Amino acid sequence: MTSASKKKSAVVIFPGRGTYGKEQLDYLGRFHGDKEDFISGVDQWRTAQGRTPITELDSAKTYSAARHASSINASTLIYTCALADFQSIDRDQYEISAVCGNSLGWYLTLAAAGAVDQAGAIRLVDTMGALMEENGVGGQLIYPFVDENWQPSRTNERAIGEALHAGRTEGAAFLSIRLGGMAVLAGDDAGMAAMEKSLPPAEGRYPFRLARHSAFHTPLLSHVSDLAFANLGADLFMKPQIPMIDGRGAIWSRHATDADALYRYTLGHQITETYDFSLSVEVAIKEFAPDVLILAGPGSTLGAPIAQELIRHRWHGLTSKAEFSARQKTDPFLLAMGRDDQRGLVL
Repeated sequence: MTSASKKKSAVVIFPGRGTYGKEQLDYLGRFHGDKEDFISGVDQWRTAQGRTPITELDSAKTYSAARHASSINASTLIYTCALADFQSIDRDQYEISAVCGNSLGWYLTLAAAGAVDQAGAIRLVDTMGALMEENGVGGQLIYPFVDENWQPSRTNERAIGEALHAGRTEGAAFLSIRLGGMAVLAGDDAGMAAMEKSLPPAEGRYPFRLARHSAFHTPLLSHVSDLAFANLGADLFMKPQIPMIDGRGAIWSRHATDADALYRYTLGHQITETYDFSLSVEVAIKEFAPDVLILAGPGSTLGAPIAQELIRHRWHGLTSKAEFSARQKTDPFLLAMGRDDQRGLVL
């Protein structure tokens, strides 16, 4: 398949923190033995900073949350796995029309689109991971907007509103991320405790507090934004080669990007304001109308929020979780590289 006219158009989506779990151990070893130059570049940077090489973390015999899920390690580990996946996409099959991501996935988006070069991407991701590890405050929890069938739930939406009110009464509380059918709420310690107390149990596991996460995408991290500007210069950023969709749903294209504005958004608004991943997916499907969405690994936990957003917009006529699952078995629209049954369709 060599003719560009025969290629399928694709939007590639990059995951956020928490997508590298024990099932992902040896992800680089299993799938990316041919990416030695890229991976060694990451390891050289890490070694120079006095940090554990990514290959050592990935090849560990056992998974340790304290080690693998810490911000200083997880961010760069996920970056390396996801960008290696991006490099593996068969460009004879797929024409990549745009890229986007969730939270940490924005930095990965910048790297994939060429808005930062390879050396700059490693520096950006690793520096931000270290700053979050050393200076992060507060926490995050997840609670669904939708019911178990991925249909809108007014009861849940009302509960989320009441929880935010309770959190703001006791401390600080914010909507951190709109994540498909899920709300990621964040706050300081008092705000988190109040929200957890306010939210009624749902589906046997919510509200679910995210371990080792700070109050990302809220004003509580304005000091981290200041540190990021102090540690990273605007010369790191350039015009992207592939259109990018950010956490406001804004499109950054090659001929309409101010690199300084991109720098200010990435280290400013993106750190301290709500990340609307839902809107970025909506823009991806409506503005670019791709034949498929490709979700880079590691892991595939972002698949459900993406599917929930497709259902919300009745994309390809999808109206329920059951319909999405059935479609995925016969003619998948979402291809998750972290899933063995879908990875082969992308390579």
